[in-house]
Amino acid sequence: MTTINEIAPDIYRINTFIPEANLGFSQFLVRDDEPLLFHTGMRALFPLVRDAVATLIDPATLRWIGFSHFEADECGSLNEWQAIAPRATAVCSMVAKLVSVDDFASANPAKGMNDGEEFSTGKHNFKYLVTPHVPHNWEAGLLFDTTAGVLFSSDILHQNGDVAALTSDSVTGQVRQAMLEMQASPLADYLPYTPKTDATLKRVAALKPATVASMHGSIYAGEGEKAILEYAEVLKEVFGGNN
Repeated sequence: MTTINEIAPDIYRINTFIPEANLGFSQFLVRDDEPLLFHTGMRALFPLVRDAVATLIDPATLRWIGFSHFEADECGSLNEWQAIAPRATAVCSMVAKLVSVDDFASANPAKGMNDGEEFSTGKHNFKYLVTPHVPHNWEAGLLFDTTAGVLFSSDILHQNGDVAALTSDSVTGQVRQAMLEMQASPLADYLPYTPKTDATLKRVAALKPATVASMHGSIYAGEGEKAILEYAEVLKEVFGGNN
């Protein structure tokens, strides 16, 4: 089942829960002069996501498609989106553009972003953060809506289960449980921990987001800085090689 919830003014969470994986997959639509979709979902989800987007905007008017890293749930249906939205352009790190995205989706060259670079969709302004290997992959990056205070955090604050769309309660316990469940599955070691991980997460936390929009789990509205610093501690505990 696919659900739609407004998590901030003109920012919508589109979520499909997959029971077999005990996991929800979220995309985020920013309804603006130049609409932006953050995450595409896998190709198998494209019809559901397209139909959900169609309740909010004309899908053909989609202008920007953002994502953190090159992975099926992040950008798997990028080509399908570009087929129905001729001006839709990927927004990703410069590494992602050069290494994977322009080869994978050649219809429109991606907008490769440098660390700290900004762009606008109309009423919303966005800042790009280059975050190699956070949450994972060399080309990783995050997008921060400086207008609404929303951090599109990809797998940061990942929670398993069919959970509430939006919460102001701490999700740290659920995040830790999800990491432990992943470690006990064939998908173990899905998050790296490097000498730069803690510093990268502190830099992200310093943005003090009002809302942390994770792909998986509830969207956290509250003290985003505190939530991300707690995430960093749990990540170190589970993946930092101290156990």
